[in-house]
Amino acid sequence: MTHVNNKMWSLSFIFIVISNALVFMIFEMLLPTLPLFVTAIGGEASQVGLVTGVFMLSAIFIRPFAGILATKFDKKLLLILGTLIIALSTGAYYLSTNITMLLLVRLIHGAGFGLATTYFTTVAAEIIPSDRRGEGIGYFGAGETIAISVGPMIGMMTLELYDFQRLFFGGMAIMFLAVIMAAFIKRGSNSKELDKRENIKFKLWEKKVLFPAMLIFLIGIAAGGIMSFFSLYAIEKDFDKVGLFFLLIAAASLVIRLVSGKLFDIYGPSVILIPGSILSIIGLVLLYVAASDSTFFIAAIFYGFGFGSIFPAIQTWCMNLVDEHEHESAMASFFNFFDLGIGGGSFILGLMATVSSYQAVYGVTTIVYGIFLLIYVVSIAIKGQSEKNSGKSDQVSSF
Repeated sequence: MTHVNNKMWSLSFIFIVISNALVFMIFEMLLPTLPLFVTAIGGEASQVGLVTGVFMLSAIFIRPFAGILATKFDKKLLLILGTLIIALSTGAYYLSTNITMLLLVRLIHGAGFGLATTYFTTVAAEIIPSDRRGEGIGYFGAGETIAISVGPMIGMMTLELYDFQRLFFGGMAIMFLAVIMAAFIKRGSNSKELDKRENIKFKLWEKKVLFPAMLIFLIGIAAGGIMSFFSLYAIEKDFDKVGLFFLLIAAASLVIRLVSGKLFDIYGPSVILIPGSILSIIGLVLLYVAASDSTFFIAAIFYGFGFGSIFPAIQTWCMNLVDEHEHESAMASFFNFFDLGIGGGSFILGLMATVSSYQAVYGVTTIVYGIFLLIYVVSIAIKGQSEKNSGKSDQVSSF
């Protein structure tokens, strides 16, 4: 593998961490504010979900083409294109005078987001030394974590102080900064030749990463339950410190990422995924039974430690399972399965909350993490037994 620099913190790595973080900050900034814009232009409550769903479908649809595009064009140019699409789309929201125009802009924004998130990760993997990939992806994701925690707050504060024009045009200006940083990222000296070395075919998903992708699908279901319904669950439980709850999740995720990546590089995924899932289960159980503010806060910390370690570990695992020219397909599958988990989980858990309660949502998400842990432990046992039988066969054949 070719690297821009043998050290971790090259200028290119710093630029890609910051520009990727800005992409996620703007995405999160729009999450709580776009529903308000929908109503401001005459939309109905039912159309808020449509605006969110169209974005996710667009991102999911474009990602499987990322591998093919990388054989035709330079990844850096594709990365800049995806980021530029996000920048222009963010500004174009203000020009949307009706729901039809808003949905069109949302489709374009989703396509740019799908491209950018895929290429940011794969270009970062090129820059990071291969023997420190887990550590590097942990740092790379830490930027996302910080951005995700402050994005909604920046969006709501902007609306409180100014208006939608400042919100969207300000977001566009920030994204142009991300475009400029992406332009200064340097790839390896023979990266272009590597991109075109293999004849990549269209893949709806990458078969080599299907197992970890299925695991991140389960994590997505649980994450959808946290993101979509916690505010309503907090009302049900008379808990009014929702912002602090999410801030604690982000802080715990950031702290654990600083150490979990190094452990992944040394010991592999098991040392992260098993304890991480146990920590998440503890957090979700505490969330289910929470009756005081302190219990909610402890639950947030446990869940943050679990999710913050598992997400980058599976992301790195997916990249390690494929050759470098297959990174785009691997990341497309990783993000798509995660997004499908969030979308599908939010829909199913929403129906459950309707017929039961929001508390039941967190009972189900606890079970989902239990299934995650069970599947992974069983897979390790099966792999161990297979290797043991293979060893016996080798001994017999040697006589």
